[in-house]
Amino acid sequence: MQTKMVQDTMDSYQGYTEIRVEKREKILLITFDNPKKRNSINRNGYKELGRVLREVADDNEVTIVVFTGNGDYFTSGNDLTQSANSSSDIELYIKESNNIFKGMIRALIDCPKPTLSLVNGPCIGVGATLTALCDIAWCSSTAYFLTPFTKLGIVPEGCSSYLFALILGRSKASEMLLMSEKLTAEEAYHYNFVSKVFDLTELDTVVWPKIIEFSELPPDSLRVSKSLMRLNERDVLYRTLDAENEELYKRFFSEEFANAVIAFATRKKRSKL
Repeated sequence: MQTKMVQDTMDSYQGYTEIRVEKREKILLITFDNPKKRNSINRNGYKELGRVLREVADDNEVTIVVFTGNGDYFTSGNDLTQSANSSSDIELYIKESNNIFKGMIRALIDCPKPTLSLVNGPCIGVGATLTALCDIAWCSSTAYFLTPFTKLGIVPEGCSSYLFALILGRSKASEMLLMSEKLTAEEAYHYNFVSKVFDLTELDTVVWPKIIEFSELPPDSLRVSKSLMRLNERDVLYRTLDAENEELYKRFFSEEFANAVIAFATRKKRSKL
């Protein structure tokens, strides 16, 4: 997603390699930036996401945090090609990875700044759950949302087992989380998963000017207002996150998950032939 806004970089956070992190006056822009892999996220990417969300919490110059993707995809979700072969203790590797993911989601829940998910294209897995956790979600007309957790032999993550039913209603949430059904941009708007659907040609003329306008609002008022809106929700999200991650850990050792990863690797190999 390249815009005039992207060309006017004023400052950048340092030391990020898996995601692009840029400070543009009062906006912190976090971009999933691995288009060759459809912006999939690996273990280090989750670690960096948690780090930047904790870092921006103490940055008094930033009033709003924006997530987006570079290229056609927002993110295709977890990078299933990453390997634990370098670890002599697979169980420890999975436990650590689970804790890194949990820490990232908790940092997003705790972020005192308003968060906006600017979904430029297909939004899969953790991309969809991250979007549900954000305060504001907008998507392009080319976007869709997909949470193929049961197809992978795992369970909902990122508090989606609670938030999706809250936002979409039980039936539509069950279609997505249990049956791995796709949610189109039009459906996302209809079911209040996003509050705006935009055309990609409107980024410079409509979308970014509005985000810049948001960023000029009084920061303390924004912070306190967000805290009040999340007051009765935070503990539920923490409990949901703990329960999901406990089940995720178990599922990563299951035969169903192993078969799903093998099937993914086989499809990937065939696509290169």
